[in-house]
Amino acid sequence: MEKRNVIIIGAAGRDFHNFNTYFRDNEGYNVVAFTAAQIPDIEGRKYPAELAGKLYPDGIPIYAEEDLPKLIKDLNVDDCVFSYSDVPYAHVMKMSAIVNAAGANFKLLGPKDTMIKSTKPVISVGAVRTGCGKSQTSRRIIELLMEKGLKVVAIRHPMPYGDLAKQKVQRFAKLDDLKKHECTIEEMEEYEPHIVRGNVIYAGVDYEAILREAENDPDGCDVILWDGGNNDFPFYAPDLNVTVADPHRPGHELKYYPGEVNLRMADVVVINKMESAEPEAIQIVRQNIAKVNSDAIVIDGASPIKVEDPSVIKGKRVLVVEDGPTLTHGEMKIGAGTVAAMKLGAADIIDPRPFVVGKLAETFKIYPNIGSLLPAMGYGDQQIKDLQATIDNTDCDSVVIGTPIDLNRIVKINKPNTRVYYDLQEIGQPDMKGVVDDFINKHNLK
Repeated sequence: MEKRNVIIIGAAGRDFHNFNTYFRDNEGYNVVAFTAAQIPDIEGRKYPAELAGKLYPDGIPIYAEEDLPKLIKDLNVDDCVFSYSDVPYAHVMKMSAIVNAAGANFKLLGPKDTMIKSTKPVISVGAVRTGCGKSQTSRRIIELLMEKGLKVVAIRHPMPYGDLAKQKVQRFAKLDDLKKHECTIEEMEEYEPHIVRGNVIYAGVDYEAILREAENDPDGCDVILWDGGNNDFPFYAPDLNVTVADPHRPGHELKYYPGEVNLRMADVVVINKMESAEPEAIQIVRQNIAKVNSDAIVIDGASPIKVEDPSVIKGKRVLVVEDGPTLTHGEMKIGAGTVAAMKLGAADIIDPRPFVVGKLAETFKIYPNIGSLLPAMGYGDQQIKDLQATIDNTDCDSVVIGTPIDLNRIVKINKPNTRVYYDLQEIGQPDMKGVVDDFINKHNLK
């Protein structure tokens, strides 16, 4: 049988996983290219031969997504597999139109062909959009498991922005490991909270190899916690599937790919941020959950903020720095730092756009709706330098850090600044403790 030529359309995450699980050793297909979007400077590289397997001794080239129509024709492509997350349905179908117009089939791979089964019980945490509150939900679940004396190993959705071969399997058990693996700000934001709490977290590129090492972690492993990225569905078959929804973006749970997949598959749905959302918006989310997944346990939740030094905010003209992906493809107009600034009486939130430089200026061009917040973009050394220069340039009294990590460790902020923290807090019953207790009993975990 003649092999079918394939392009995998991605953003350095789900695309590599789809290749590894479905295409890598599949004699029926010839993956001729990846295309890349969302992540700067990914295109022009290769998926390395060390990871690509015996069918691809030269590796696989990665091109810019904008070249897709030409690539389909030049490489005689039969199938294009869409493989990235947190995009509106209109964008998915636009990509389908581009692919079909160039002559190829447009495909989406599902859980059956891409989920890996673990030998350990798995809890997955996903969301309907980027920035819903997966991180604090994961933290809450891990804390409940650890209170029972269980060893939890977290595995994070991929963020492979460096040397892909070196990043095949990464283990983070101490803060020095972040430097060892040359992590970006985006990676540190996800890994550091786990390390500080005392549980090991893995990430990388080859998620079969990652899972097998995690199951046999030298510090022990009773439960695998899948810590999802964006609104992607899990790479591992979950025994308990938790999905987080956000009433600050009501209706998005039914309008974005693959967030609705998570909503429909969920055993538990957490409606987060209820303390700062409008009642009407909460009701829309509640009705949509009931519409597509009436069997799910629904937990009402809040993410109350804590501020290190409120005096840095009150009466001051502040620059608010928020989590990058939440503001960019997550499309959020408000984050923890913004809530803190408004709640604690900032005199003004300073618009950083007149002061941005370099690659950060490009980010505002690509995502013009970010508004008067500064995304903590740090996919590489230059972006980190541009972030520091932008903070230095901005005419403000102080800086409010709404990111999951302390930016002072990454950039030198020469202005008064304070961090904002947030954790998941359940409201009433059912709550996460009851859900976790049932999970422990069901799997005979002691």
